[in-house]
Amino acid sequence: MKSSVVAVAAAALLATAACAPVIEGGPPMDLPPGLQETAQLGSVIVSSDWLEAEEDFSDTFSDEVGEELARCMHGTAPVDVRIHLDDLDRAGRLETLLRGDGVHTLSGTVEFVLPGPERRVVGRFPVEVGTSAQGRLGGLLGDRQMMVSEEFGRAVCDQAFGRNPRTRGPHNATRG
Repeated sequence: MKSSVVAVAAAALLATAACAPVIEGGPPMDLPPGLQETAQLGSVIVSSDWLEAEEDFSDTFSDEVGEELARCMHGTAPVDVRIHLDDLDRAGRLETLLRGDGVHTLSGTVEFVLPGPERRVVGRFPVEVGTSAQGRLGGLLGDRQMMVSEEFGRAVCDQAFGRNPRTRGPHNATRG
């Protein structure tokens, strides 16, 4: 009984914490050109209202986006990244199996923030991505969360720094 009360209290705390976006909000703004060349990934902070996803989505998303950003933020000036996710839609496994393919989509807002007491936002923009479910086999067995998270990270690199951190090929989840 005690463990179920603790679990309910933890779930309520997590649910209310996830509802408050970590982003400041405002109009889109490009990163300053000098920072595009000198930025180094600090922390990645993620929030969302309500996403229909597995429990480990936040961990998967943070890991994949962090991995992509670390590849394109190779400078020496630490910059934190705050991301608020608005919508996640993954192609259904059965639907993908029947149709032969599907699309996973994810959208949100990304802010780049200088660490320190002021926590000044130096870049902000919306990101919307879609990636293939990789055919029948990929749709049935693939890690849908990893695919769309990796694509999101790649899109952030492209929008903020003008570069794709990976070359095309089968060495990553989205092959792109």
